[in-house]
Amino acid sequence: MTILASADRKCRRSPRAPLLPQKYDDADSFEVGFSGASFSGAVFNLSTTVVGAGIMALPATIKQLGMIPGLIMILLGALLTESSIEMILRFSRASKSSSYSGVVGDAFGGVGRTVLQICVVVNNMGMLIVYMIIIGDVLSGTWLDKVHHLGVVEEWFGQHWWSTRSFLLLLTTLLVLTPLISFKRVDSLRYTSALSVALAVVFVAITAGVAIVKLVEGSIGMPRLLPEIVDQASFWKLFTTVPVLVTAYICHHNIHPIEKELHDQTQMKPIVRTSLMLCTSVYIATSFFGFLLFGDRTLDDVLANFDGDLGIPYSSLLNDVVRVSYAIHLMLVFPIVFFSLRLNLDGLLFPYAIPIAFDSRRFFSLTAALMGFIFLGANFVPSIWDAFQFTGATAAVAVGFIFPAAIALRDTHGIATKNDRLVSCVMILLAVSASTVAISSDIYSIFNR
Repeated sequence: MTILASADRKCRRSPRAPLLPQKYDDADSFEVGFSGASFSGAVFNLSTTVVGAGIMALPATIKQLGMIPGLIMILLGALLTESSIEMILRFSRASKSSSYSGVVGDAFGGVGRTVLQICVVVNNMGMLIVYMIIIGDVLSGTWLDKVHHLGVVEEWFGQHWWSTRSFLLLLTTLLVLTPLISFKRVDSLRYTSALSVALAVVFVAITAGVAIVKLVEGSIGMPRLLPEIVDQASFWKLFTTVPVLVTAYICHHNIHPIEKELHDQTQMKPIVRTSLMLCTSVYIATSFFGFLLFGDRTLDDVLANFDGDLGIPYSSLLNDVVRVSYAIHLMLVFPIVFFSLRLNLDGLLFPYAIPIAFDSRRFFSLTAALMGFIFLGANFVPSIWDAFQFTGATAAVAVGFIFPAAIALRDTHGIATKNDRLVSCVMILLAVSASTVAISSDIYSIFNR
């Protein structure tokens, strides 16, 4: 271990050196008995990174755009994401960088590296606080327009001191999240990631089943295929869907951690493609059947539609299964996003230290501090939603599209193709428009309130 630590100190003397533990030969593996992550484990971990809370906003996006344009945009988002990840991997190999921040540092120096790390920290921190808020809403309920909507625990057992939001989130943190975020390898989460993807499929299956039953009964009609534009306001409202679609596939911050642990790193490209195909299938099915089932009654968060009578037998049971499975899904997504949050914050605070996986004191101290901040944010700062609507609209699109496109346009190694430059321009245009629309919409809604 002394030899490994010495080797890594040498690797970390430059700000451009990778933040991740170096992949050694089997004899020098940083964990005895670990011979490398499998193809399936990497696919599940990457898919879990992609399919977070944003899946619930997709049916409302289809409602705004219409079925045909909406599904086309979901496919376009997948294609652009695959292109951006492929460019990151290609330029990483050219620059011999083993982290996302490393390849950005190679193109734009220490300042670019620091800006990317800040974007990842802000984006991931915001996502994790939102995940915990949603988990609290599902378990203990929420207040909306001065009306209290019961959570599943309150529905089952009534209102008690142990069914309050703070206590349930504390219990979730201690019993579920803390053990999962304590792993030092992302591959250790492969089984929970597989379960997370399976729970997303359960949601799709229930939604599809209910929609098909009601379609056969004739209680719902065919969905609207094209957008409904009646005035100028309805036209501009179409553009509010861009941020949801642009950020639906953000997983770039976990590409390198997953790749570094692979037994065969040449598999990374087919892993990305397989994962995006899986996620796109889930997205399309969720969007199609969600909009088919609820039509123009589809809410911005389709999970809220499962709060009433679905018009079929066992409606209450299905509602509870959907909500509980989604809460568990977010609990299992949480450690995957937390992994890259901890890694990038460590890179910001300790750029020249040995990799965090080798320093247990630093690892657990940073883990405890981050988890405490997220817990407090989800419990006691309700206005944090507004703050992270702004940061999400900027940090997420920067991580997913602006930085990959900028790396290709900068082309410090002369390997960018004409197609790379064209795709990069499209990505920057989409990212800037998404940020502008999202920020303008947020400012309007805040002042309107």
